Amino acid sequence: MSENKQKRQKRDLSGWLVFSKPYDMSSTEAVGKLRWLYGAKKAGHAGTLDPLATGILPIAFGEATKTVPHVQDGTKVYQFDIAWGAQTTTDDMEGEVMETSEHRPDRSSLEAVLPRFTGTITQVPPAFSAIRIGGERAYDLARAGEKLDMPPREVEIDGIDILSHGPDRTRLSVTCAKGTYVRALARDIALALGTRGHVGALHRAQVGRFSDENAISLAEIETVEGAARDALLLPVAAGLFDLPEIRVDDRQAATIRLGNPVLLAGRDAPVSLDEAWASCRGQAVALGMVEHGQFKPRRVILSSA
Repeated sequence: MSENKQKRQKRDLSGWLVFSKPYDMSSTEAVGKLRWLYGAKKAGHAGTLDPLATGILPIAFGEATKTVPHVQDGTKVYQFDIAWGAQTTTDDMEGEVMETSEHRPDRSSLEAVLPRFTGTITQVPPAFSAIRIGGERAYDLARAGEKLDMPPREVEIDGIDILSHGPDRTRLSVTCAKGTYVRALARDIALALGTRGHVGALHRAQVGRFSDENAISLAEIETVEGAARDALLLPVAAGLFDLPEIRVDDRQAATIRLGNPVLLAGRDAPVSLDEAWASCRGQAVALGMVEHGQFKPRRVILSSA
């Protein structure tokens, strides 16, 4: 009994887990399960993934939670099926069928319409979404039977590719920015083709630099323990992709971790940066900015040593 209690003792653990979320598990459940498996004091995720969706759910432990906003802002890649012929209340397979159509688009018609859904486009989010309306979640209001007037929003879509096409289902890959609703995209593509459709399957293949290539399944995590399980984690710095890195020495790192700015020396030292992160010996020290040649910390990241 004492050994079991010792295994479950909460510990200071920091790093990123590129988790491959299975079907029918909510993002909240995933965080709870992984926090328990790792015995971590603190954990969170970078971007909700629907229970019926699979794929990349970045899990942050400890100090990595301070880098969550940056990971959430990373480019996303989704692979999804449009199930042709029916529009549902939720724009996925969970909802009730609202309208049907016998029309099935051919591949050339689909290829012709997809450019209309790239670049900056306007979407009306699904009624069953987490958007707040009057302080309440839209999905709570929708479940209560309220008719919702969902506010349109602009989103950025870099590109859409056809992976496979058939009479009943088409599989697409979309590269997009934060805030894009794939369910709304499937619905609107179908409407543009003169038919109806909903998401029949959804997989998130990438969030920033976290992708299927370095994703870890629940089975893989559960089959190892101790140091081998910890070795599956990426460092806190892995969540700071695409931000300028400012390398500092031990003395400067100690100053920054006290919340104080440091002067950056050297011919190539930046004078001004809106966003940057400081590192020392490969470890993240702080998120911050560079102003007048000084690195100024906004969020200090404690040493994992």
